[in-house]
Amino acid sequence: MDLFANLLIGLSTATEPVNLAYCLFGVLIGTAIGVLPGIGPVPTVALLLPFTFGLAPPTAFIMLAGIFYGAQYGGSTTAILVNVPGETSSVVTCIDGHQMAKQGKAGLALAIAAIGSFFAGTVATIVIAVLALPLASLALKFTAVEYFSLLVLGLIAAVVLAHGSVAKALAMIVLGLILGIVGIDVSSGAQRMTFGFPQLADGLDFVPIAMGLFGLGEIAANLERPTDRQVVARKVTGLLPSWADLKTAFPAMVRGTAIGSFLGVLPGGGAALPPFTAYALEKKFAKDPSQFGKGAIQGVAGPESANNAGAQTSFIPLLTLGIPSNALMALMIGGLMMHGIQPGPQIMTEQPQLVWGLIASMWVGNLMLLVINLPLIGMWISMLKIPYRLLFPAIVLFCCVGAYGISNSMFNVWLMLGCAAIGYFFIKIGVEPAPLLLGLVLGPQLEENFRRAMLIADGDVSVFFTSPISAVILAVVAALLIAMFSPKIARKREEALAE
Repeated sequence: MDLFANLLIGLSTATEPVNLAYCLFGVLIGTAIGVLPGIGPVPTVALLLPFTFGLAPPTAFIMLAGIFYGAQYGGSTTAILVNVPGETSSVVTCIDGHQMAKQGKAGLALAIAAIGSFFAGTVATIVIAVLALPLASLALKFTAVEYFSLLVLGLIAAVVLAHGSVAKALAMIVLGLILGIVGIDVSSGAQRMTFGFPQLADGLDFVPIAMGLFGLGEIAANLERPTDRQVVARKVTGLLPSWADLKTAFPAMVRGTAIGSFLGVLPGGGAALPPFTAYALEKKFAKDPSQFGKGAIQGVAGPESANNAGAQTSFIPLLTLGIPSNALMALMIGGLMMHGIQPGPQIMTEQPQLVWGLIASMWVGNLMLLVINLPLIGMWISMLKIPYRLLFPAIVLFCCVGAYGISNSMFNVWLMLGCAAIGYFFIKIGVEPAPLLLGLVLGPQLEENFRRAMLIADGDVSVFFTSPISAVILAVVAALLIAMFSPKIARKREEALAE
């Protein structure tokens, strides 16, 4: 009964006119940035965070979530029509989706991608609603000891699933943790790494760092990449799939949804893991695997369902435990803190309109995307003609306005520009900055829970191993660390991520 009562609260919140308007705005912006290669949801959410100050928390997060899962829809459009993934999650869709477009089936490919995404989004919303209360109730029983171990697991899992060198990912985690403790220590009043700057007394502002690392850094790197885009189909027809097409694609949608729903919850899983795994599974299930890569409809249905399900279930750790599963969820936690909301299991009871309004809005947003995406396909094709060099100055201007507006201080602007240079440097040397962002967000929570645990145990570190739950979690952490530095496993991990 609690579930239905909460869903009614969520639906009443999600269907308020202002929330519907911002949900529509979010999914449209998300689709647009998904269509434009090189501008992903992470830079966009980082850019828009300062502009949510004047909105009610439910409205702000309904819009930001719409950008995230809307981008999954938009990314498939460029993958199919141009063979350029608008999003990392759409890389796999290029393989068979573009082949279908070259065979004159662009409309069918786009329709299957949209229907698969809607089906996966609907199922993922139900999964979130069903799991939210039990997981939050379990998390409320955690003490500081278990919470500290859980945060450590989240950070290490992010390293395991991050692209590139394990050593570099660990270095990024450590750097993020160090940046997270800048400012005045609440317990002792001592200044830590402020270097005499009064602006650093309250710590480094999360938003300018995210905007610099992910917004300007990645966008500057995109200026170096070629922008020639050859659209296969200028006019798309055949947007209604036949019953035979749906019958062929539906099992792939179900399998992709199941895989995405599970993998989306994993800390650090990223956007590419669910669709890649779904594609590999479809080839295993196929009667004729040789058809994959030549326009197999299952090669579009499975990955597209997986990436949308994964995008939405990645909200589960955020809403129930207050732990981000990827860089965008870290941005969401930063947004919660900006609005004066402490992330964690308590928000389920303290902010029911926010949590359940966000969950209900996912289904509403997916329905909006299904209804508006296919009729507007001509507009999305036109957007592909916009030169990237024209978008870049506008993005820089909005970033500077947003960074300045946080505290009406030029310090945040310079901080953002400095982080943009660092982010660009990271890209050039092949370092993924997402673990740094997770470390920055989780660092203060990690320190606070460690201190609380030490107070509870009178300074006895063995408390982390005598608590059964904590001991199991730390055993998993140890197993992951051993596996990461095993040459055989490390080689297989590199091969999987490279593929």
